[in-house]
Amino acid sequence: MNRCPDCNLELIWQGQYHCQQCESDFDKVGYCPYCEAQLEKIQACGASNYFCNQCNELKSKSRAKFVLIKRA
Repeated sequence: MNRCPDCNLELIWQGQYHCQQCESDFDKVGYCPYCEAQLEKIQACGASNYFCNQCNELKSKSRAKFVLIKRA
């Protein structure tokens, strides 16, 4: 479950994460668990993988740190 970082209410999916209370939209961004660089999401054949350009390696979704970032 994804919760709004501002008001802690559950976000709804509308092509992006949206908080009805705050009327804000959010992106979910992944970071490398080792070097903390932003991960690149790679999608192919229905599967999603994450790649760290700094470490030059694929990273497991279960190990990545995900943060909700408010859209401008």
